[in-house]
Amino acid sequence: MAKTLGTEQHKALIAMLIAKREAAGFTQAELANALDEYQSFVARLESGQRRVDVVELIWLARVLGFDAAQLVKAIEAVR
Repeated sequence: MAKTLGTEQHKALIAMLIAKREAAGFTQAELANALDEYQSFVARLESGQRRVDVVELIWLARVLGFDAAQLVKAIEAVR
């Protein structure tokens, strides 16, 4: 299996997560606080330096108010 960081799907995931955060009206710091993480955690996710695991995606979806399964389907469509 190839590395996933930097792939088109990974870039699309990051763009979608940033859009979801912004649509929810959160700054990186506010999202980090809601997740009980440091702002640098969110910054690393959004810069593509860090992968998002499935559990983290569920937590992000819960906090930001989106359906994680729908986001995964959208990512699957990216080639």
